Amino acid sequence: MVTVDTALSDPHAPPAPPPRHRIRPPEQPGPSTQERATTAPARPRPAAAPPQPSRPASPPPSRSTAPTEPSTDASAASSQSATLIGSVQRAMRLLECVAGHENGAPAKQLARETGLALPTAYHLLRTLVHEGYLCRDKGLFFLGDAAVRLSSGAAQQKRRVTIVDALARWRDAIGVPVYYAVYQEGEIEVVCVSDTPGNPAVEEWADFRETAHAHAIGQCLLSQLDESARRDHLDRYPVQSITPYTVRDNHALLKRLERAKRLEPVTERQEYALGTVCAAIPITVGTSAATMAISLPAQQADRLASAVEQLQREIGQLLGSLALSISI
Repeated sequence: MVTVDTALSDPHAPPAPPPRHRIRPPEQPGPSTQERATTAPARPRPAAAPPQPSRPASPPPSRSTAPTEPSTDASAASSQSATLIGSVQRAMRLLECVAGHENGAPAKQLARETGLALPTAYHLLRTLVHEGYLCRDKGLFFLGDAAVRLSSGAAQQKRRVTIVDALARWRDAIGVPVYYAVYQEGEIEVVCVSDTPGNPAVEEWADFRETAHAHAIGQCLLSQLDESARRDHLDRYPVQSITPYTVRDNHALLKRLERAKRLEPVTERQEYALGTVCAAIPITVGTSAATMAISLPAQQADRLASAVEQLQREIGQLLGSLALSISI
């Protein structure tokens, strides 16, 4: 029999020991061992982003199929072709084709040779005839007056370029300004002058056309004319005093021109411009009178003869190509 102590316990006495199977209160969440080792408080973790819908992974492009940038040349060509006018191109092809047939050509042949449809060729040919670039005679097409003017203008420009290039070459080789002048329709025309800042040309302070008697260019051109043409020129532009060295009157000038030998250079010293000496070489092809000339400061007058000789040699080497260019 077990005896149970029923005596009341002292209210101030410590609590009775727990039973054998003590139930612990639930532990409060605390820092982990690693977190306790640090003194900084733990940061709250950001909320996880909502899952994104998965996309199928695209395979990496292979070397052979990798995209490439468009070629700059191809882009420029495409841009240029977009600005071209096809009808103009086709009309120019027709003009070139007609120019290749000295005896003319019919529309069907021109269309075939240019690769144009016959109705298109007919339309362009009628337009070119209307504008004067073609003419039609007995069913054949020929170049018209407008096309001939274009051709002559192009040839004239080509001749001018030939002269300009030649003068620049002689200017650099001799070291003097070089002039080219012609006598056309009763007038003296200085066509081209080639000089440098170190060797400047003579300033035209008095009109070259009215003072042919005073400068080497004018005297050289007048010497190539017959007597009646000389007198006609002097009637229109009589001799007048330009400098103290200028020839005095028409009679004295005509005598000088008569004494000038054919193809001999003509020289003058300070007759047109004080402090300047000049020489001009006559160039005569057919009925056209032309001249190449040079100028030097008066203090270099001793160089004039050798410079003229060198210019004569240079002209002789190119006279064949210049023969068609002296009447620009």
